[in-house]
This record gives sequence, C-alpha cells and structure tokens, in this order.
Amino acid sequence: MRGQVLGVDTRTGDGIVAGNDGRRYRFRPADWAHRGEPAIGMVVDFEAEENRALSLFPVPGATPAPVPAAAAAAALAPAQGDRNKYVAAVIAFLLGPLGIHRFYLGRIGTGVLMLILTCTVFGLLLSIPWAFVDMIRYLIMSDREFERRYGRGHD
Repeated sequence: MRGQVLGVDTRTGDGIVAGNDGRRYRFRPADWAHRGEPAIGMVVDFEAEENRALSLFPVPGATPAPVPAAAAAAALAPAQGDRNKYVAAVIAFLLGPLGIHRFYLGRIGTGVLMLILTCTVFGLLLSIPWAFVDMIRYLIMSDREFERRYGRGHD
C-alpha cells in the first residue's frame, strides 16, 4: 500500500503514515526498512497489518504533498480512549478482589477469574495482592502505554 508520512517523533522514532485507503497506521523505527530517516510528507510504500505500517520504503521520485504542521502534531498525539487509568486504579483499590477493574478495562476473562477466586478463601488471598499490583501498575504506567494496552480496539 502507498501512503504519506504524517509525523515522526524525533525522540522515539515512532511515526504515523496516512494510507491511500484513508486510514492511519503507526510505525516504529524497526519498521523502517530503508537507510536514512523517515520525513514528514515522504511518500512511502508499506505493508498494512491492522493499525501498523510494516516494511516502509520511500517511493523513488514521488512528489510529497505538503502536510500542515498541525496535522502532523495531531497525528503523533496519543489517541484518547474512553478508559482512564486513574478510574481503573480507584476501582482496583475499592473493588479489586472482585475483578471489577478488569471488566472496566475490557479484560473479561481475568475479571471472571478474579471473581471466581474471591469466592474461595485461598483465592481471596491471591486476588487481593493481584488487585493491589494492578492498581500500582495503572498509577505508574504512562498515559501512552495505558492507551496502547487498554484503549479502543483492545476489547
């Protein structure tokens, strides 16, 4: 598929490509299969896998269309999901052994497991520390990482 690089984070090398199909795809430095660096506006050929762009190559002789700076900055901003890490941490603290925070984050299987474990004395001894560890993880996790793990499309 062909597309155009919308933005590249100079610190991490992560970037966004707008595909010819109208969708946006994320890439990492390891996905860049060419010597040199990706640049905003560069026309590339890539393999699409879900929301990832893999094996990116610049298209020789392609004339890039101008990309507004605001669009490039918006492309690199983390997507805002409908879940909040602080809400998840509070739920884990208050109702953690019941696994309610897991249901909130779309992790239904482990939520059911925690709920079943809580019904037994031995299981309760497992689910209490499990919920506490989850709470701490949510609080120390970066917003970007939380969105990557629990954002839209990860249900």
